[in-house]
Amino acid sequence: MAGGRRVRSVGAMALCLLLPLTACGGPTAADSAKGEVQHLLDLRSAALLRHDAGAYGATGARTEYTRLRALPLASWAYRITGLRRTAAGATADADLTYRVAGYDRAPVDTRRTLTLARTASGTWYVTADRPAGKSGQQLWDQGTVTAVPGAHSLVLGTGQAPADLRAYARMADRAVPAVSGAWGTDWTRRVVVLVPKSLQGMAGLLGSPAADYRGIAAVTTGEAGGAGQTPADRVVINPEAYAALGTMGKQVVLTHETTHVATRAHTTAATPLWLSEGYADWIGYLGTDRTPTEAAPELARAVGDGHVPAALPADKDFGFTSDPTELARAYESGWLACRMIAAQWGPARLAAFYRAVGTHTQRPGAVEAALRQILGVSPDTFTARWRKYLTTELR
Repeated sequence: MAGGRRVRSVGAMALCLLLPLTACGGPTAADSAKGEVQHLLDLRSAALLRHDAGAYGATGARTEYTRLRALPLASWAYRITGLRRTAAGATADADLTYRVAGYDRAPVDTRRTLTLARTASGTWYVTADRPAGKSGQQLWDQGTVTAVPGAHSLVLGTGQAPADLRAYARMADRAVPAVSGAWGTDWTRRVVVLVPKSLQGMAGLLGSPAADYRGIAAVTTGEAGGAGQTPADRVVINPEAYAALGTMGKQVVLTHETTHVATRAHTTAATPLWLSEGYADWIGYLGTDRTPTEAAPELARAVGDGHVPAALPADKDFGFTSDPTELARAYESGWLACRMIAAQWGPARLAAFYRAVGTHTQRPGAVEAALRQILGVSPDTFTARWRKYLTTELR
């Protein structure tokens, strides 16, 4: 009997090799359902892109369409990565990629979880679309998006008056040419600014606790670039901290964050935060009348008390959860290091130094090599000159 079973098994295997794949070991019911849901999401995406409310509604809930219709989209696509059947229908895990027309060279990539149900006739439809797991929210998750375009910017908000968003656009429009004048024009020269309703909304977009960003006026999202890649960056505003700034402070913040957008493709894991944040502050303060002691009050206080830093700040010193005084000193130290390079070697050499560090993908040796290649000094000599510069400028 055992031998007979083996013969029949081998025979069945041979038959499978002769028949189309769908005849033996073909698509399962789960594969079929996944394909149906993927097709549904493809239809939903196409309807959104062509602004077809009727076709979009035929695929399920209309909430996202209403909230998204002001957003100028160049692309929008889901890719199903998992599907689980439930008593009410199914839950789908998906990667969503989209690009804002005229602004994004590369897509935003985010993970979503969709819930689905079936009609009496068996047709799938979407009942909800939300951020997956620990993924941050997208702006439309917080409400209907209002879009205000500027000459070099696109400001997206939820719940604000268009006039308030236009104020952000005016400052972003001043920031873009200011950054290009110092850094160069090898970037998009456009910036997308997200303005949530509150600090809590900012935290939701970033997928982190609100406490991490209290007192932080704005941050820039995006992965480090390199190899010519330009990720889709977003400047995210903390409306509560931003509102507390004066006109100049607001402009400095937006110019600082726009610098991060411009330099992202040349910022790698080898770029220390004292350089990336210091360079952004250096461009942010260009053209202002702020003196070093006014722009770096915490560091000036320390130097005045005889506590000159022994070394440039480490990356850990820039953590938003750090002591506020220590965090301020870290930023001020980076700014003055970049200001010193611009003053003693020239602004062009400062930009070249930033780019040279970013040609490396790993930290060890990157700054040292760029210091010798571009500035012609050793790390020890550079640090000594920076410490002397602090005592001269912050007296």
